[in-house]
Amino acid sequence: MVNPYIAAYCSTPNTPRMALKIIDHGSREYQQMVQLRNDMLRRPLGLLFTPEELESEKEEILIGAFEEEKMLGCCMLVQEEPASVRLRQMAVLNNLQGKGIGRALMQFAENIARDRGFKKITMHARKTAVGFYEKLGYKVCGQEFEEVTIPHCIMEKML
Repeated sequence: MVNPYIAAYCSTPNTPRMALKIIDHGSREYQQMVQLRNDMLRRPLGLLFTPEELESEKEEILIGAFEEEKMLGCCMLVQEEPASVRLRQMAVLNNLQGKGIGRALMQFAENIARDRGFKKITMHARKTAVGFYEKLGYKVCGQEFEEVTIPHCIMEKML
């Protein structure tokens, strides 16, 4: 089956040329996603994924940014309410941060959410990433809290 959610992203001088797409749980691309999330988000905190955590992702919308076969960044959307999804596990390779990959992933995720009828995206954003999300129109709502040993804020955006 052809994936209807693939978007070519034209490169700019500082942004690699990449393809954005929904990936299938359990695929080779999904394994790259798990590795990237482990390297960028989990291992630095001394955490690992459990098989149960990974199995539970079967129902999620898994999104990757690729340059040819190499994953540059990823995120996922999890339905929380009939009209709301939560963005989780946003990660971009360290050496490519600040090059527009995260912004492209967010725009792609927002378009998918809109297309599927969702009206709002929420997230538990790491405090260090709040400024990035604010530039994309997300607002902090609520007090700072600790999750996976580091400060986070709940953020949201109406679509």
